[in-house]
Amino acid sequence: MFTDATTEEIHAVMGSAWKAFHVYRKCSLRQRAGFMRAIAKEIENLGDELLRIAGEETHLPEARLRNERARTMYQLTSYADACERGEWMEIRIDTAVPEKNPPKPDIRKMLVPLGPVVVFGAANFPFAYSTAGGDTATAFAAGCPVIVKAHPAHARTSELVASAIVKAAVNCYMPAGIFSHIHGASFEVGKALVEHPHTKAVGFTGSFAGGKQLFDWANQRKEPIPVFAEMSSINPVFLLAGKMKSAAAEVAKQYAGSITLGAGQFCTNPGLIIGIDNDDLQIFIAAISDEIKKMNPGDMLNPGIFKNYVERRANALSQEEVEMVAVSVAAPVTNQGLPTIASAPAPAFINNPLLHQEVFGPYSLIIRCKDINEMIDVAKHIEGQLTATLMATDDDVRNNDDLVEAVKDICGRFIMNGVPTGVEVCLGMQHGGPFPSTTDARFTSVGADAIRRFARPIAFQNWSNELLPDELKNENPLGIWRTVNDTPQSPKGGI
Repeated sequence: MFTDATTEEIHAVMGSAWKAFHVYRKCSLRQRAGFMRAIAKEIENLGDELLRIAGEETHLPEARLRNERARTMYQLTSYADACERGEWMEIRIDTAVPEKNPPKPDIRKMLVPLGPVVVFGAANFPFAYSTAGGDTATAFAAGCPVIVKAHPAHARTSELVASAIVKAAVNCYMPAGIFSHIHGASFEVGKALVEHPHTKAVGFTGSFAGGKQLFDWANQRKEPIPVFAEMSSINPVFLLAGKMKSAAAEVAKQYAGSITLGAGQFCTNPGLIIGIDNDDLQIFIAAISDEIKKMNPGDMLNPGIFKNYVERRANALSQEEVEMVAVSVAAPVTNQGLPTIASAPAPAFINNPLLHQEVFGPYSLIIRCKDINEMIDVAKHIEGQLTATLMATDDDVRNNDDLVEAVKDICGRFIMNGVPTGVEVCLGMQHGGPFPSTTDARFTSVGADAIRRFARPIAFQNWSNELLPDELKNENPLGIWRTVNDTPQSPKGGI
């Protein structure tokens, strides 16, 4: 239905974005925020037609799509609010001290936009991580034009959302080229976008192979650019003794629901559960087995994801010392992922890198450790993750500091007595972790702090107040938070 963008089309789009950048970066924070709020309104105006098309393309239920649309609109409006407040700009002002020897100059620093940002739509979130998702919203907030490459699995949905962004841009008198939308099933389209000299940053949510390829292309450029890729995560869960003694069956039921939520197609799906092999762990295994057997298979997003799940699940189950623990007793139909729990001893996991790889779908592997030292060893062999969880009492945490420190090293969000599925959109959220979960663990892709990904610092030295950007002027005309001479200054404060 949609054809891949040609090299000429990509060049034209990027040229238009580059021209728009020099206009849009001068737009006020209020103008940017107004544009973002207008996008949210236009998405709402698409009505149920958007949900119908997204449901046809992704097989996601209407209730899930309604919630995700609401989340997407909230991201746009809440990030717009954050854009206007200006804390993300990290404004630092150090006034001159002429009597110092040598004299101290006046130095003022702020974040400014990078330039055109290429966003790759995600397969598993047709709204929140795609065309008008978090990457697009935060790039707009930072002052950057956006070029979205639609995900082929929901191209019509992406096209419809793109029309809402274009309408908002026209109504808000944004420069032509502030937003572009292209299609491309071929990897050559993605490569051309990343390698184009006008591209200054990339946002991506998807597979490790896809994210790593974009990262490599970006770093092989004459001018390397940042790629903020969310890639692979198995989100380990550590079951500690005190918690298991008091609530093994309860925790098992909680995790059966998390593993199978949305047919397991979340980046925070708990794909690895680590416990000490004793009677309490056996109670947990028996309870989670009973729950998994009762779970109905769920529709997967598209045939490609289904095929990948079937193959990776079969490969994982075929590994030496991996045992099938439980599988749904319901018969799946075409394109449905079969809920599955497997188990293996700790040495088998430590020595087999394949078991460290994500099986994207309703699958989780239970690792049986002989003692806490072996559990620590397992933690030290796990690669970087978006999340890690302790199911533990307070005493469990106090008595196992070595484990806590080992787990802290591998995750971006450290959870206690909860499930990793469910990513709250708020300032406190960290959705990003050490490689290979993301390409840059210093940043989040959820929450207004994500705006900082698409900006860079610049310092102005010895500029007159009249010529400074409004954000840095003595009188603080924008009324935003700043740090002046190492002291936080309220929005009402001037110098």
